[in-house]
Amino acid sequence: MKEYPRYITPGFPPFDPVQLAKVTEEIVGQGSSRKYTAFYKVGVYGGISTGYTVGCCLRCIFCWVEWSRDFPESHGRFFTPKQVFQNLVFWAKKKKVPRLRISGGEPTLCKDHLLQVLELVNSTNYLFILETNGVLLGHDPDYAKRLDRFSQNLHVRVSLKAGTSEGFQRRTGAVGKFYELPFLAIKNLKQTSLEYHVACMSDPRVMPEKERALMLQKLKEVGYRGYLEEEYCDPYPTCMVRLEKADQDIFNR
Repeated sequence: MKEYPRYITPGFPPFDPVQLAKVTEEIVGQGSSRKYTAFYKVGVYGGISTGYTVGCCLRCIFCWVEWSRDFPESHGRFFTPKQVFQNLVFWAKKKKVPRLRISGGEPTLCKDHLLQVLELVNSTNYLFILETNGVLLGHDPDYAKRLDRFSQNLHVRVSLKAGTSEGFQRRTGAVGKFYELPFLAIKNLKQTSLEYHVACMSDPRVMPEKERALMLQKLKEVGYRGYLEEEYCDPYPTCMVRLEKADQDIFNR
């Protein structure tokens, strides 16, 4: 990878998201520690204690995350798994919520870090919601198997970005053929006892109806019959800038 990809612009060269995951891990990981920007409670899922991590392996044009996604070397500080767990539990107790999560970046980066956090959560009654773009869970079937041992406390949310290779490349910056990975992640999760569901950015301003139909067909082909959480694009400041930079500003058409 000649130059670290930041955000999509016209003429943006598509990248290999698995390779970008490895490069990003070198920036945001240090031993078993990982970079985070903040910890606090938010209202989604009925209230959840959240750690905001740094770094992702996709460059979605509709992403709401702060610039720690695009410039991971300039944001956050390193936390050990124990420190992450302690911060998540602190806010869960303070705000009286029964759920924990890591968000803001791609939580499946720095696998050993995540597994160690989950090991600590596994000794509690908290539910951990793992939100993922599915790239690494699709690329590495063993990853889902290693998560399976935490099934008592773990729920996985796989977020689809597209229903075609063309849509995937246009919206995420990754080479189109890798659009299969999130669907492979769903297939891999089906082989476990984990609870999981699928979300998708199916806002018609972002995903054409024909592509949405292809995505639904693809989900049937991989055997998914569960709840589908359909997302809509909100005008967060970073989202607005990313759409403008990509020359795909859906809010000002």
